[in-house]
Amino acid sequence: MSARISDEIGTFRKKWKDQLPVALLYPNTYPVAVSNLGFQLVYTLLNQMEGVVCERFVYPGQGEALRSLESSRPLRDFPLVFGSISFEHDYPRLAAMLAAGGIAPFAADRPGRVGAGNPLVVLGGVGVFMNPEPLALFADLMVIGEAEPVLASLMEHLQKYSIVDRMDLLAAIASALPGCYVPGLYRFSYDANGAVQEIEAASGIPERVGKVIAPHMTQASHSTLLSPEAELGMYMVELGRGCSRGCRFCAAGYIYRPPRLWSAEAVLAGLADRPPHMDRIGLLGMEMAGAETVDRIAAYLQNHGCSLSFSSLRADRITTQTLELLAASRLKSVSIAADGSSERLRGLINKGLGEEDLLLAAERLVAAGIFHLKLYVMIGLPTETREDLEEFIRLVDRLQARILPIGRGRGRVSQLTLSVNCFVPKPWTPFQYCAFGGLDQAEASQGKIEPALAALKEKIRVLRRGLAHAANLQFKFDHPDQALQQAVYSRADRRIGPALLEIGTGRFSFRQALRHHRLDPWQFAVRPRDARERMCWEVVDHGIRPGYLWQEYQRALSGVFTPPCDPKVCRRCGVCGGNDAST
Repeated sequence: MSARISDEIGTFRKKWKDQLPVALLYPNTYPVAVSNLGFQLVYTLLNQMEGVVCERFVYPGQGEALRSLESSRPLRDFPLVFGSISFEHDYPRLAAMLAAGGIAPFAADRPGRVGAGNPLVVLGGVGVFMNPEPLALFADLMVIGEAEPVLASLMEHLQKYSIVDRMDLLAAIASALPGCYVPGLYRFSYDANGAVQEIEAASGIPERVGKVIAPHMTQASHSTLLSPEAELGMYMVELGRGCSRGCRFCAAGYIYRPPRLWSAEAVLAGLADRPPHMDRIGLLGMEMAGAETVDRIAAYLQNHGCSLSFSSLRADRITTQTLELLAASRLKSVSIAADGSSERLRGLINKGLGEEDLLLAAERLVAAGIFHLKLYVMIGLPTETREDLEEFIRLVDRLQARILPIGRGRGRVSQLTLSVNCFVPKPWTPFQYCAFGGLDQAEASQGKIEPALAALKEKIRVLRRGLAHAANLQFKFDHPDQALQQAVYSRADRRIGPALLEIGTGRFSFRQALRHHRLDPWQFAVRPRDARERMCWEVVDHGIRPGYLWQEYQRALSGVFTPPCDPKVCRRCGVCGGNDAST
C-alpha cells in the first residue's frame, strides 16, 4: 500500500482472489485526483460491486514508479484499465501513463485477446463527453455521460473479457448499451484544412452515441475519499448538475443539459455521511441553489459547527442567507466571476451581469467580513476591443473605491486579486465557432497562430499598464502559450493522438510534436468555422438540435439575451424534446 494513503478515509482494500481487477487512472497528481468527485464516485461504485476490485493509479512524481495506490501493483496486472479525464492539459499525461504501465498506448496495437498486459482501456469523464476525439486512439471504449446509469451494465458485459474477442466484445457493448462509444468502429475523413468531411460508423453501430445522464438524486453525490493531502481539503457535496444560465462560453451548461438541482433533502442526506471531524464543507453548484436549500444548509452547518467553502459566487445571487452563511463560516476569501471585461461583453456571453451587480456584490461581501476578493475575467472573447478592457480598468477602480473604505473601517485593508484568463473556445457551446485569441474572421483566416498570441499578450499589457496605479491589487495572468495548448486539445480530433503520446513521454515539446506529425495548431485553435461545418465531436449526441448553437452564436454577436433554461417549459435547444426555435 502506498504510504500516501495511510491517512486516507474511504480506501477500499480488497483481496484479489476470485475478483475482477480494474485499474482506475487519474492523469494528474494525487492531491488533485483525491479532490475530484467524479473520480471518487467511479472508484466507490466499482468497489461496491461484488466480484470487482478497483485500485487507483495517479500521475507519478519525479522518480516514482507507476504503481497502484492500494497494493503497489503494476498496471500490467490489470485486464481492465479505466481512466477518468477532466481537463485538456491531462491528455498527454494519460498517454504517458499507459506507456509507462507497459501496455500498448494505442488501441489498434492491442491484441484480440484481452488480459493482463493487454487490457481493455475504458475512458470517461467530462473531458471525454465534451470531445472524445483527442483521446480516441488510446481508448477501446469511451463512456459518454455520467457513470451512475451505465456502469453496472457495462461491468456485466466486461466480465466476459477472457472468453470473447476484443472487437466482438466492444461491438456487442456499442450496439447494446447507451453512452458507449467504441472509436475503432468509426472512420473519419477530413479536408485539407482539417474540417471533418465524413463520419462513418461500422454496420450495426449507431451513427451517433447518445450521452447517458443520472436521474434525480435522493442523496446528493458527495466525497467518499478524504485525505490530508487533498488539494481542496474539504468534504464536498454536489447541489446539482449543469447550469440553467446558458452562458455561451461554458461547456458544462450545455453538455450537462437538462440542468438538475437536487432537493434540500438530497443535499442534507449527502451532508449526513460527513465524518464528524470534517468541518469544512465544499458545495458544488452553490450559485444555482434556491433560497430554501441555502437556508437549510446554513442551519445544518451552524448546528454542526461547520464552515463553508465554494469555488465562486454569482454576483446577482448573493442573498442575505448567503451572507449570513459566509459570516458564520468565517470565510476570508471569495471569488466573483465577471467573465466579460465590459457590460457589452457580459451581454454577448449571456452572463446577464451589470456593473452595479458586481460593485454591490463586492461591497456586501467585504461588509460581511470577506477581506480578500478574487475577480475572474476572460480576455480574447469574440469582438473584444481596447474599449472593453478600458471599461474593465474603470470597473476595478470603482470596486476598489467601494471596498477599501469598508476594510479600513474594520481595521483591515481589503485585498483584491484579479485573475485574467485567456478565453478558450469549447466544443458544444455557441462559441465553438470562434477563433482563439478573439480574432475576427479576416485575421483568423490568415493561417497563422502568431496573431492570436500577439493579441492576447497585448491585452495583458493594456490591463497591466491601466491598473499599475491600483493599491492592494494582485494580478494573476494566464500565459497565452499555455492557453494555446488547451485551445488545440479542446477542438482537436483523433489525428493528434500520436503527438499527445510524444508530448506526454517527453520526446517532443508541444510545438515540435505537432510539426513532427504535420499538424498545424491554427487548424484546431484559430481556423474559422461556419454553420455548415461538421465538428468531430458531433459523433456524440447531446440532444441539442442541429443549428441551435450557431443560432446562439449569432444572437451573441447581435447582443441578444437568451433566457435561462427551464426544463418544465423550455424547448429551445431540443434536449428536453420539441423544436421550439422561438426566443
